[in-house]
Amino acid sequence: MNPGPCIWVGASGVQYTYYISGLLPNFDPNQNGNYIYCKKVNNLWSPIYIGQGDLRDRTENHPEVECVACKGATHVHAHRNEREADRKREEADLLANYPQAYAPTGCNEKAGG
Repeated sequence: MNPGPCIWVGASGVQYTYYISGLLPNFDPNQNGNYIYCKKVNNLWSPIYIGQGDLRDRTENHPEVECVACKGATHVHAHRNEREADRKREEADLLANYPQAYAPTGCNEKAGG
């Protein structure tokens, strides 16, 4: 059963609709998009890692798989987004609004350390 969509809001105020899956969502190959590894904290979704790229590759071979597991990720939220510039802009917008996704509480690394 699909639990439905979830709205994530960027620092810009733009709302992004994501679809909720378990940790092994089984995406088809060659589907680019944005994704968020997350868990519920006080009945609200809390991001652990916010990223973009090939959804299958990024959820099956994620370079931070140990980190997201250690931080307690229970779900992947994702949506397709074919344009790389749009994906990167959305990723930056969400990271600006959810700094807890950055280390040490999350698994994203800030550029430049």
